[in-house]
Amino acid sequence: MPKDDLPRTGAGVTTEAQLHAAFQAQQAAFEADPVPSLWARRDALDRLRGMLLRHTDRFIAAISDDFGQRAELETRMAELNPTLFAIRHARQHLGRWMRPRRVSTDIFFWPGRSRIHPQPVGVVGVISPWNYPLFLTLSPLIAALSAGNRAILKPSEFSPAFSALLHEAIADTFSAQEVTVALGGADVARALTELPLDHLLFTGSTAVGRLVAQAAAKNLVPVTLELGGKSPAIIDESADMDRALRRLVRGKLFNAGQTCIAPDYALVPRAMVDDLAARMVALGSAMAERPGDVTAIISDRHRDRLAALIEGARAVGATVQTAAPEGGAAPAPGTVPLTVVTGAPDNTPLMQEEIFGPVLPVVGYDTVDDALRYVRARPRPLALYWFGSHTGREATVANSALAGGITINDTLLHSVQDNLPFGGVGESGMGAYHGYHGFETMSHMKAVFHQTRGFAGTDFLEPPLGTLARRVMRVADWWARR
Repeated sequence: MPKDDLPRTGAGVTTEAQLHAAFQAQQAAFEADPVPSLWARRDALDRLRGMLLRHTDRFIAAISDDFGQRAELETRMAELNPTLFAIRHARQHLGRWMRPRRVSTDIFFWPGRSRIHPQPVGVVGVISPWNYPLFLTLSPLIAALSAGNRAILKPSEFSPAFSALLHEAIADTFSAQEVTVALGGADVARALTELPLDHLLFTGSTAVGRLVAQAAAKNLVPVTLELGGKSPAIIDESADMDRALRRLVRGKLFNAGQTCIAPDYALVPRAMVDDLAARMVALGSAMAERPGDVTAIISDRHRDRLAALIEGARAVGATVQTAAPEGGAAPAPGTVPLTVVTGAPDNTPLMQEEIFGPVLPVVGYDTVDDALRYVRARPRPLALYWFGSHTGREATVANSALAGGITINDTLLHSVQDNLPFGGVGESGMGAYHGYHGFETMSHMKAVFHQTRGFAGTDFLEPPLGTLARRVMRVADWWARR
């Protein structure tokens, strides 16, 4: 397991000069074939699928190596299968997505016709993080290939085994003019953001996202930013508490809490804070996995940061409860057990920063409106979770809570629905992708108006404007104001 946080890179590190050369080669290839056919796009998706199937075991092992230990089931469930599902979904629907779509034309311009033509934008850059390295690299690639684009992928330097394998697998599957993997540290990622790309998708922290947006703005590169933040879980008094707590704790512990949409804190009825916190700790103990099935915290630095967040809250009077594996077994090396914190002041780092680990603050509220005001007083989250059976309060939360996405009576699951857009709002990101929404994000939706031959309806606009023009304008004024 990694003993430090120095950037770690695999073989075949790409220099900035090589990155520029790869970008220019992809630009030239796009100019030679600016609108790949349906057959070509499906072929690219099929090759990507074949790559995943050929290297499944190697990807699982590489990701586990980067984490120190990553549960195989979590890698299959959260990375490999969703990626394969997304490929199948795109392949099945791609023909319909690519077709020009007719839209209505204003009556004054009949019998002209209006259509929207999806068009590839060119070369897309993808910068992905270490916590779900495969899914968060290849899911944007699926969108890019479906839309007919070329792509440069920059996986995290903190997942070196995965990144090296991805470099090898992509090189065996695609030409460099189609897809390129850039290996290296922050300097290579920075160089990618400074290229005049046609679209850039970044997944990572809000702080780095700001820098990415600033760099891309110099070339007016459109960006999709998938960031993070403090995603709340609201437990209503109408909830089935056993089921709600089990699903909440399960979502918090998945991937050891190293998930950008993990529930970051729980809002519960004030009178139930102590009882529900104790029950969460008991669930954390019951869910403690066997040593071979756990996922470790990625590095010493991240474990130290989590410990500092916990101790900082404890030092100012918060109550800290830590789950222990049933039977008295010691936690697996590199792991952090579920830790539930109550009474943490709002100004502590625990309540201000995204936690990104299995630490769950619990905050009491009096009414659902109070809970929503608490959420609205903070930066807009990437996800929000609500547990309950009261349909009126559910509707209030679903309609008024401003978050990137919401799951009702569970956690995480809105992010793996191919027909739902995935994206943030405010400090949790901008833009969205997945399924058709990814195809649309990485396409130029070109407006095309077709004027019929022999149409003379606008001839009256030729100067000098006469009586007919004034009469038509009076009718147009009436039509616009009616």
